[in-house]
Amino acid sequence: MMFGSTLDEKESFAVMDHALENGIDFFDTAEVYPVPPLAKWVNRTEEIVGKWLRGKDRDSILLATKVVGPAHGWFAPPVRGGKAALDRHNIRTALEGSLRRLQTDYVDLYQTHWPDHDFGYEETLQTLTELQEEGKIRVIGSSNETEWGTMKANQVAKEQGLARYETIQNNFSINNRRFEDALADICRREQISLLPYSPIGGGVLSGKYNGGALPDGARFSDYLKTGGARQREMATRFVNEKSLATTGELMKLADELSIDVVTLAVAWSKQHDFVASTIIGANSIEQLKPSLAAADLKLSEETLGRIDAISQQFPYPMG
Repeated sequence: MMFGSTLDEKESFAVMDHALENGIDFFDTAEVYPVPPLAKWVNRTEEIVGKWLRGKDRDSILLATKVVGPAHGWFAPPVRGGKAALDRHNIRTALEGSLRRLQTDYVDLYQTHWPDHDFGYEETLQTLTELQEEGKIRVIGSSNETEWGTMKANQVAKEQGLARYETIQNNFSINNRRFEDALADICRREQISLLPYSPIGGGVLSGKYNGGALPDGARFSDYLKTGGARQREMATRFVNEKSLATTGELMKLADELSIDVVTLAVAWSKQHDFVASTIIGANSIEQLKPSLAAADLKLSEETLGRIDAISQQFPYPMG
């Protein structure tokens, strides 16, 4: 989601090449990327990924993207005149645009970037089912969905014989364990896979904000220094006293284990029975390396217990 804003095309290619060379075959993007979602560079991430895909074995790569919904006053998505929705017209228009930019005739996973509970799920799922039958998408998923929305969508799919959300992409990290409260049980019982994003808490779990630091070029540094009210509110949710205290304790644990704290956080994120694949991000190859080191790492029960104890000491750092 940084390709086209903090990373240019050449840098983005280098990160994706390094990931692919190290066994990463699942790439996730969105029509509204890169972040922050500004009109001046909207769609650039898909364009960069599409150029990178040229010459690659398309069938060897699992490609995911997303369609934005209405933001209900949160912000105006800089697509389709700010009037995005999850109706037939918007979904079809969004997918055609994504396919064109990604230079492919299908995506493996197509996700609703956030829900529109006021609209209902019937037309949304009908449209996604049609696109699946046309071969333009293989599997559908949700993102930033709620417990109610997940079950409601599942009910509509069952009652009307429509494709259902097979995945859910929500924020999930040691700093944000709310998914475990109810959605984890829903995923287990309904056989829906979580694709957690921000496994290192938006970079907070790397420790770079500890000690009051606001490193240059870091997303939440920019949000806190020059961002608008919405961006400052988001940054404060990620960077706060409890999240930094949690990070400090995890850094001590990682030191004892002789691993990077990022490796610890990513390994924890993927080590759940309801998780299919953890989504990592990086602004450079160097940032990518500690996340890749988590691929074959399985944390011991003792380590998992110590992480649980830290979470109990600082419950719900992100609210």
